[in-house]
Amino acid sequence: MKNFTFKINENSYSVKIVSQENNTIDLEVNGTSYSVKMKEEIKTRKTPTLVRKPSNTAPVELVKVSSNSSGKAKVTAPIPGVILSINVKVGDTFKENDLLLVLEAMKMENSIVAEKSGVVTAVNVAVGQQVLQGEVMIEFE
Repeated sequence: MKNFTFKINENSYSVKIVSQENNTIDLEVNGTSYSVKMKEEIKTRKTPTLVRKPSNTAPVELVKVSSNSSGKAKVTAPIPGVILSINVKVGDTFKENDLLLVLEAMKMENSIVAEKSGVVTAVNVAVGQQVLQGEVMIEFE
């Protein structure tokens, strides 16, 4: 297991720990075997365990589309990130599952697709812009 060298009163001792069980240690001093019993049990270190309480929040939706009474809807950022590409512009008509934009978050590209068909009324982001979670990126009817 471990090797040690001690010098006591100008005498050199080579100590090799062979094994350890509870409070008994088998060792060799200059080639002679000894069994040593400790008075107290040797304390072992435990690896700490991370304990988390269950999350009370609902999982994040990929794309949140909210609409108000005037019939307008908006696409908000599901997580903070950077806009890599925008595939629509004001006045464009799109169908359900069409790619609207690509958002890079945590070194991964996230394709933001339409949940329903519509016509783009406003694009509130630009390529390279950083967005925060919940920020309105595209508005449509």
